[in-house]
Amino acid sequence: MTAIWQPDGWLSEATRRPSPNFGERPAGAEVSLIVIHNISLPPGEFGGDWVEDFFLNRLDAAAHSYFAEIAGLEVSAHFYLRRDGRVIQFVGCDQRAWHAGCSAWRGRDNCNDFSVGIELEGSDEQPFAAVQYAALLRLIDALRARYPIAALAGHSDIAPGRKSDPGPNFNWAVVRARYPELDLPPEVAA
Repeated sequence: MTAIWQPDGWLSEATRRPSPNFGERPAGAEVSLIVIHNISLPPGEFGGDWVEDFFLNRLDAAAHSYFAEIAGLEVSAHFYLRRDGRVIQFVGCDQRAWHAGCSAWRGRDNCNDFSVGIELEGSDEQPFAAVQYAALLRLIDALRARYPIAALAGHSDIAPGRKSDPGPNFNWAVVRARYPELDLPPEVAA
């Protein structure tokens, strides 16, 4: 199936949930990096709408003790891949989502300026679902058809010491096998 892109980098196959947390990319910035994250709210719990609420600035701080710590943050990602493989998009890929924070990749700072952020519903402690990998590969294919993607990294690779996601249970071999030509983080010996 060929991806169908809407104006401003909205993927027609994704469920659209526009976040207010985005900005313009700097003039001339090309989308050349994909950053993989993991997220679950509350931490380690899956299946609710809390992540969507968080990216839409609707998180109820009183609903869980952890939410009080993060409810005021304004963050987003371009995509969120649920454990059942559903793809939700929060920011058009032509725009700058607020997913990377203080970051650098291959000597370039401010990864939000030139990257697309993909959040996988998950945690550092648990493996991801096979349908998530299938959805991720389809999404990467679609992004590569539209943008000059040259690299793919984890949040931990662009913000080492500050971030740990996508975590030790993310299967980089799946990505390496499909995209050997991409600039990927170095393999870590087990």
